[in-house]
Amino acid sequence: MSDDPEAGTLHARPATLPPSASAAWPLPPGLHPLGLGEPRDGRLRVPATPGHGPLPLVVMLHGATGNWERALRRLGPIADHALVLLPDSLGTSWDVLEGGYGPDISRIDAALARTFAAWPIDPTRCAVAGFSDGASYALSLALMNGTLFTHCLAFSPGFAAPLKVAGRPAFFVSHGTADEVLPIEACSRRLMPKLERAGYDGQYMEFPGKHEVPPEVHAAALAFLLAGDQAGPA
Repeated sequence: MSDDPEAGTLHARPATLPPSASAAWPLPPGLHPLGLGEPRDGRLRVPATPGHGPLPLVVMLHGATGNWERALRRLGPIADHALVLLPDSLGTSWDVLEGGYGPDISRIDAALARTFAAWPIDPTRCAVAGFSDGASYALSLALMNGTLFTHCLAFSPGFAAPLKVAGRPAFFVSHGTADEVLPIEACSRRLMPKLERAGYDGQYMEFPGKHEVPPEVHAAALAFLLAGDQAGPA
């Protein structure tokens, strides 16, 4: 399998040297265009915290027919603790669901390369996250790019479709027991045991709700992302 976008490979990486605690942030708090081109450019969200030092990074992926605004709402207060990349898919969902990996991989890789070149990123807190179709895509990207992503936060995923596996990211998966869009029995209750049998570390959280991300899931996912010192990607 070649390392091109059609293989699902992301090439961008954080700086090899640890970021300085006094490293300045290049942009103020708030939302900024990713610069990937209109009409579906996406956004970069900078948290409203002191403007220096390394940051966790979260790439947050929207669900089907969604956009960066919906993705940010689904991420909730987690966005206040990290630099957040909010790419938009070129189609109504992500490329793997619309013909195969490639176009969206290239755009995400370009956004990551710009971010790593400009920002002090904590390489032990580099996460991909998503909701619904975005969660399925996040799981797939994490499995294929575990030498980049240390964490994956998957809120109500339907599937995982990696073309290969690399690295050992840690997985947080949540799902509502009354989800009518992606029923839990056919989705997360099948996915999480497969991840565990494959030897991945993770946390699985079911909640009495539907196709959503309630506050208690936000809190658990944030604690999962920030807990302990990670060894970084394998």
